[in-house]
Amino acid sequence: MRTLVLSDIHANLVALEAVLADAGQWDRLWFLGDLVGYGPNPNECVERLRDVGASPALSGNHDWAVLRKLDTEEFNDDARRAVRWTRQQMKDDNLAYLNGLPPLHVEAPYTLAHASPRHPVWEYILDLPTAQENFDYFDTPTCLVGHSHIPALFILDEAGLNFYLLDDGEVVDLTQGRMIANPGSVGQPRDGDPRASYAVLDDEAQTWTLHRVAYDIAETQSRMRAHQLPSRLIERLEFGM
Repeated sequence: MRTLVLSDIHANLVALEAVLADAGQWDRLWFLGDLVGYGPNPNECVERLRDVGASPALSGNHDWAVLRKLDTEEFNDDARRAVRWTRQQMKDDNLAYLNGLPPLHVEAPYTLAHASPRHPVWEYILDLPTAQENFDYFDTPTCLVGHSHIPALFILDEAGLNFYLLDDGEVVDLTQGRMIANPGSVGQPRDGDPRASYAVLDDEAQTWTLHRVAYDIAETQSRMRAHQLPSRLIERLEFGM
């Protein structure tokens, strides 16, 4: 079975459509959270994900913030502004959809979490010590996470724990140890590559393949400017930061 794995769309419909077009045929779609926040098309992104039948789909910290499940005190000013704007835009049925999404789900032999298995909504897994501690919080061979917006892989085997940043087209053998894998961000990459990022999980081949696809960043930026979203959020899309 070929599974399309997406995370952190952040209301960037142009990037989402580019990913769906690039991914080709797939059997199921898993979404790891943060469907809204930052970007200009929150309702359209929720509706598109519903249309393609993403299941399971998770909620992330920005989704929770829009739903008022999470205090935005730890968000920066631009993120808070985007959350307030998004709340004003959201349709009731799309809010209800977001409200029904969990931040963690087990789909054996995989655990899916937005941020981490230990703290599914907020914790960033960006270093070896944090990753090491999180291996104690899931029982499956592989855990899939988003949140950091960086396509990365942590592999724990008999020799210890290793960290890898993944490049476009890189294929990982899932049988080589326990793993925490991140597909990066569809709508707001932060690894210095502005292209949308996603992964394909092949159950039969037991592989995880990272993909990047260019999208019309200028179009997303134009839509953000039309809604007077913060300039820093607009500009950062060009640099993948």
